[in-house]
Amino acid sequence: MSAEQLAAFFEKVKADPVLEEKLKAAAGLDAAAAVAKEAGFAVDAADLMGMSDEQVTDVAGGHVRYGHAIY
Repeated sequence: MSAEQLAAFFEKVKADPVLEEKLKAAAGLDAAAAVAKEAGFAVDAADLMGMSDEQVTDVAGGHVRYGHAIY
């Protein structure tokens, strides 16, 4: 996975309300990674786990939820 893939995925999430809802409904990192893969991005749970809160906020605009945490 590249940082570009992760950034592209979150840009797509911000632009696509249906994809954003799927990501919000994901129950954990594995499910969130599955949403990314379904959307055509090479992202896995380790990639998502490796992101700092600041990176998530920067990329996702502070509106992405993983499990019970909202960033």
